[in-house]
Amino acid sequence: MDTYTYVIGNNCYVNLTNRCTNRCTFCVRNGKATFEGYSLWLKEGEPSAEQVEESIGDPKKYGEIVFCGFGEPTYRLDVMLKVCDWVHARGGKTRLNTNGHGSIINQRDIAPELVGRLDGINISLNASDSHRYEKLCQPIYPEMAFDSMLFFARECKAQGLNCWFSVVDCIGEEEIGKCRAVAERVGIPLRVRPTIA
Repeated sequence: MDTYTYVIGNNCYVNLTNRCTNRCTFCVRNGKATFEGYSLWLKEGEPSAEQVEESIGDPKKYGEIVFCGFGEPTYRLDVMLKVCDWVHARGGKTRLNTNGHGSIINQRDIAPELVGRLDGINISLNASDSHRYEKLCQPIYPEMAFDSMLFFARECKAQGLNCWFSVVDCIGEEEIGKCRAVAERVGIPLRVRPTIA
């Protein structure tokens, strides 16, 4: 049976899809069938909102319901938003971990639709410019990926959403410094997270 949700620490993570616009060189799914003991590849198809809700149970049991699986959650925007509304109606909190390509995936600015649905949005910055981004993340939209991610971040900020950039420490101190400068220009905080082995 496919894993639609998995628990790490006090959070429940939602695995909506295998699909992703990036092929990041540091991604946890590279050459792996499992993560933290969970088998996250969806073999039987992508879950419905109802299947996810049933798998979550009581959202108040968790610190956050986090949309973050082996794929990019905004490929399943409609399902994600339904689950967000369901979680909030039951007193839970929600977060999205995203590569920031939701607007290019859905071919519209999705930031207004996230207002009131997500309590936090972690946007993977990953690199300080489009050339480095393409080399590190290997996006399927190489000419547009980096700028699309920055557009999404700016629109989230403009909508008053609680959002921040993140980078993994494997990119090195010099590049982290350059990423911090990008984040400051956009006006969004930057968090540095450890590489997951």
